[in-house]
This record gives sequence, structure tokens and C-alpha cells, in this order.
Amino acid sequence: MNAPQIVSGQALLGEELALRPVDIVIEQGLITAIEENPRAPPLWICPAFFDAHTHLADTVAMDCGSSGDLVSMVTPPDGLKHRILATTPHTELVAAMRAAITGMIGSGTFGCADFREGGRPGVHALQEAAAGLDFLPVIFGREGGEVDAYGLGISSTRDVAGVELQVSAARKAGKRIAFHAGERDKDDVDAALSFEPDLLIHMTHATKKQLRACAEKEIPIAVCPRSNWTLGVTASARYPSLKLMLDLGCTVMLGTDNAMFVPPDMFSEMAFTATVYRLDPKTVLRSAVEGSQFTGSPFFIRKGARAALFTLDLSHSALAFSRDPIISIVKRAPMSAIRNNVFNLKIQ
Repeated sequence: MNAPQIVSGQALLGEELALRPVDIVIEQGLITAIEENPRAPPLWICPAFFDAHTHLADTVAMDCGSSGDLVSMVTPPDGLKHRILATTPHTELVAAMRAAITGMIGSGTFGCADFREGGRPGVHALQEAAAGLDFLPVIFGREGGEVDAYGLGISSTRDVAGVELQVSAARKAGKRIAFHAGERDKDDVDAALSFEPDLLIHMTHATKKQLRACAEKEIPIAVCPRSNWTLGVTASARYPSLKLMLDLGCTVMLGTDNAMFVPPDMFSEMAFTATVYRLDPKTVLRSAVEGSQFTGSPFFIRKGARAALFTLDLSHSALAFSRDPIISIVKRAPMSAIRNNVFNLKIQ
């Protein structure tokens, strides 16, 4: 039997992200004890990130040099990304996604909710890319891929025919449902809400009434601020209405969206979101972990939870002079400061 592993440092505990000097005892991947330790070393212990919305296959089109709007770049079936994906060999697609995942692991991200194009072969490609890595992709398939995936991922209701039949079949199969909605305007949000999905992506231009419905129905929202700005669907801190979402009681998760033009780097996403939208850094950090609920075992650090955390070494960077670890993690922590990843991420 393996001996317990002990991780000591200044830990951000629970959903409150309360900073405490502790020893965290880990046995067989579970946190079995959290004990106060006034002499804990100068390491920050942070819950692992979960990227709540990705398109990792778009890595094959990274910085391809083209520019355009939302429709010309990413809207199915003829957006640039879809044309590139259709002509990319399977081995190259898998290699690109595996490279993206490896980078995510190195930057403290241990899972993501990925919208996977290409039907069942597309879903299998991502499963192959993640095989053997300490990483948990929660896959939303489409075009039949949902059969072998965690759930059904639908583009805007105006982009897909036969949505009702797809959702009905997925529900009968016990699958989760996710929609893109409100990315370019509010006009597809009500249709998405009518299906009572398990996750809505973007909601960039959703109205107060629509956001209140999300709060009342407990439908989480994955926001992708850098992607919104890159694609030109917003140029204002008013959209998406993050403060309003939070004030209304919405569950807000942070995602990076298309790897084609935004790297799946949660440190950068947090820094951008906290700065542009002037949100409390603790709220931003929580949103970078919140999506882990889709794994069945959220990554927040608490006794009895599965170990999903990383440590930041302060001794080789300016972080040693930080007066507020949460602000520093959100706005300035370098990936190079990550010393150790500890996780055990299997869906029960």
C-alpha cells in the first residue's frame, strides 16, 4: 500500500478559497486530512483549473494568419475552422490536441469541457489524444459523436437543423446538453433556454431577463472573454455582463474557447477577465475552477475530495513579495512557478 503523500504550504481551501498554512494529506488520490501547520513552507497550494469551454482540435489552425468575423471564422458548416478540420489527417489532429493538453497540464489545468466536431471519429480522436495523460476531457460531441461522449454540444440553435430531435435523443440516452447562445446577439438565447440545457456557452449579449432565467433554472454559463474580444463580438466591458450575471446568482465558469486564436491558458484568461471586467480576483479564480463540477468531483480543496491541485514556488520569482496571493495568482503568476501537480481525476 502506498504511503500517504503530504503537500505543505499556504493553501486556498474550499469554494471560499480561504488561505491557510496547512499540511494536506493525500491517500490513494483522496484528501484524507487538512491539518494546520504554522510552519508551512512558502508555497501556494491552488486548486486545479478547469477550462469550461474549449475547441482543442482548432490547434491545427493556430494563428493561421486569416482574419474575419464570427461567421466566416467558426460558424458551421463552412467557417474557416471547419474547412481546415475537414482536411486535417487524423494523426495530425490527435497530435495537435495532445500537444495542447500537455501545455494545459503544465499550466495548472487538469480538465476541460470540449466541443468536439467530426462526429464519433472526432470524439474518439480527443479520447486518443488524452490517453495516458493526467487530464480529464469532458467531451460534448455532435453529428452523432454525442453517443460516445459525455454530452451533446450544439452550436447556435440557428446554425443547426433538427435540434429538437437531437436534444430528445440525447436526453433519452442520459447525456448532458450544452448550447452556444448569445455570442453575437440575444436572438438565439430564448430558444436555447427552452431546452433547459445543462450548460450555456458565452451569453455575451444576453438580456437581464435571460440571465435571471439562468439563475432561476440553475443553468451554468461558461464565458470566454478573450475569444469574444478576438472575434469582435464585443469591444466593451459591458458584454458579457459578468457583474450582472454574478449579482443575479448565476454560476459563472471561465473558458478559453477556440485554440485557433486563443491559447487554452487559464492564467491569461483570468488576468484578462479580472482587468477588463474589474472583477474581484477571488471571484475570477473561483470561476476558473467552477467547471470542474462536470467531472463529478469538483477540484476545490477540501477533506474527502479528490486531490486536484498544484503548488506555486515563490522562491524563484517576484511572487515572494506578494501581499495578496489570490490577486497575484490571477493577475501575474508565471507558469514557470508551478512546482508540482497533484491530481486524481476519474469520473465515478
